Formats: sequence, structure tokens, C-alpha cells
Amino acid sequence: MMAERFGGPHSPESGSPGSQRAMPSRAEKRCSWLYGFASLFALKAFFLDPFGLALNLAAFAMLVLAAWLTREGVRAADAYRARQSARRPAFPRKIAGALATAIGLGLGAYSDGGGTVALLLGLIGGALHLAAFGPDPLRDKGMENIDPRQQDRVARIIAEGEAYLAEMDGAARSIGDRRLTARIARFALTARDLFHTIEEDPRDLTAARRYLGVYLMGARDATVKFAQIWAKTRDGDARADYEALLDDLENNFAERTKVLLRDNRVDLDIEIGVLRDRLKRDGLPAAVLDGN
Repeated sequence: MMAERFGGPHSPESGSPGSQRAMPSRAEKRCSWLYGFASLFALKAFFLDPFGLALNLAAFAMLVLAAWLTREGVRAADAYRARQSARRPAFPRKIAGALATAIGLGLGAYSDGGGTVALLLGLIGGALHLAAFGPDPLRDKGMENIDPRQQDRVARIIAEGEAYLAEMDGAARSIGDRRLTARIARFALTARDLFHTIEEDPRDLTAARRYLGVYLMGARDATVKFAQIWAKTRDGDARADYEALLDDLENNFAERTKVLLRDNRVDLDIEIGVLRDRLKRDGLPAAVLDGN
């Protein structure tokens, strides 16, 4: 499952809770250079004959497409690496970006150097693209014991939760209150800790379903209502009540995350205990089991 790492660099001041993404990686930042390189062909095109104009504009379009595919592929790969379990991207965007780069460079070179030069430059450009950004993940990771249907269900429910967080952020921003926006961002980080715990073990969904649905929906409704009241009255009591609600929600979400992690540890201890009993029955000495 590709959860987009779609907010700021762990600081509530810097990013929208509606986004899961961290700050762009170095590879993603390098993608901006691809757009700049593509623009050179657009500028060159208007100083050529009609045939050269068409080729260079086509090269520009292909290189812009390559830059976009590469950026999206880098984002998907970053999300894949950040997770303990993840599906491979449904479409290999970085590989497609390398192919588009090769075609774009070939088109741009054809008007100046002919077919051989275009082919050579295209192959070199595509190879350098793959060397710079790497291929896409081509295998699922940590999915051996996870039901794909359950994980799809988790993805849908978490997407709904992200939508609620985004609406909370939008309501706070609509009244221009930076302190409130930062407070909601802090709650969003706590909520996403629970999201990530469930993503890594979809079996936890049943125990946390109410938090991802009913509680976040209620938080969204309360935020929208408070924003309306605050915009009209600047009621300090209403603000205190609302912030107390956020405190309670944040504590409850954090506690639920701890419970799920603790339960997972208990499951592991049980599995280890069963394995130890089985090995003892098979005659393995206790000293070996204890690591002595």
C-alpha cells in the first residue's frame, strides 16, 4: 500500500495536517532541475525552422512529462522505503520517466545531428536518468502474511481520516489563527501515529476503527463549528472548550496507539513462548534456548 508521505518536517508550524508528506527528499528536489533543462528546448525551438521548431517543442513536452513522472516516482519510492510493509507502485514512474527522457533528448538532438546522434544521446540520457534516480521498487515488501483486501480496507479508511484532518486544518486556516492551526497540526501528528500503526498491521483495524471514523468525524465537525463561532464572537470560553476537546482526543489517540503496540508485543511474546515449548519437546537443551 502506498501511503503517500503526504506535512512539514515534524514541526506543526510548517505544513498542513491534510498532508502526509514530509519535506521533499534530495532526490525529489533534484527533479526541479529536469523542468529547467526541458525549458531550454522550448527556448531553442523559436530560433529554428518549422521542422526544428516542431521537434524541439516535442522534446520539451516529453522532458516535462519525464520530470513529472520522475517526481511522482521518487515520492512513491520514498513512501515505499519509509514503510515496513508496502506494495510496489502500480506503475513504474521512474522507469517511464527515464524512457521519456531518452525520447525527449533524442527528438531534441535529431534536428541537429541526425538519427545516429539522436539515438546515442537518447540512450545516454536514459541511462544517466536511471543512474541518478534509480528504478522503481518492483516487489512488494513485508506483505507475506497480510490480506490484500484487509489492507485495501485500511487504505480507504485512513484516506477518510486524512480527509477529516485536512478539513480541520482548512477550518483553522479560514480564520487566520496560526496558533490554532499549529495545535491542530500537533493533533494530526498523533493521529497519524495511529494511522501508521494500523497500516503496518491491518489486523489492528477492528480495535481502532472508531478512532479513524467516528472520533475524527466528530473532531472535524467540532472544528468547523468552533471556527464559525470564533470568527463571529471571539468567544474565549468556546476556545477553551475546543482546545480541551483536542487535548482529550490527542491523549486518547496516543493511548490507543500504545495499546496496539503493546498488544503486538504480547502477540510476539506468545509466539516466542510457543516456539520455545516446541523446541524443548524436540529435545533442544534449555541453555541453547536461553542463548547461553
